[in-house]
Amino acid sequence: MMLETLERETGTNPAWSIIWLHGLGADGHDFAPIVPELVRPHWPALRFVFPRAPVRRVTINNGVPMRAWYDILSLDFRSRADAAGVADSVAQVEALIAREQERGMAPERILLAGFSQGGAITLAAGLARNQPLGGLVALSTYIPDPDAARASLTGAAAAQPVFMAHGSSDPVIPVQIGEHSAQLLQQLGLAVEWHRYPMAHQVCAEEISDLGHWLEQRFAGS
Repeated sequence: MMLETLERETGTNPAWSIIWLHGLGADGHDFAPIVPELVRPHWPALRFVFPRAPVRRVTINNGVPMRAWYDILSLDFRSRADAAGVADSVAQVEALIAREQERGMAPERILLAGFSQGGAITLAAGLARNQPLGGLVALSTYIPDPDAARASLTGAAAAQPVFMAHGSSDPVIPVQIGEHSAQLLQQLGLAVEWHRYPMAHQVCAEEISDLGHWLEQRFAGS
């Protein structure tokens, strides 16, 4: 079943789509307010798609049901993510990408973005692509299964540019974990723009500005 989504379009006949995945316990409304802060007047029309993760029990939170892209099994990042849940969410994101293509959006004009858990699914989905997307945005996050990423990577996936950003005092996902993921992506051949900011597990104004500069490069000439 297709995920429920909230959509925002910045103009008629959008030229690009941005699918943006929220973090643990949030929903599709979480990042909708970022649109006016991020979008610049001269950009082409954009369609933002904000999906809602399914509700599932999260082990690390005493099994409490909440919106989550996968179960979090432990504090150890080597075995933290529920592999079956990650695979299910990647498939659901692929369905959203396919829907954008059915609406006339070429893959190279679709961007996949996510924060925290949503960013982990962004990277997992992006690294498994056989057709490159226009780019990946991974905020305060990590690669959930580095071994699977290495094993499944194609030349098409390696062609995708990546924007990664992290808070230097993040108590949820330590910045070193994010840096290690960025380094792995670079080793795999992806062009990664990495930023760190003096913040916790959140998003800041400077980060949104830097992301805007990165997106501007993607939209150039469109």
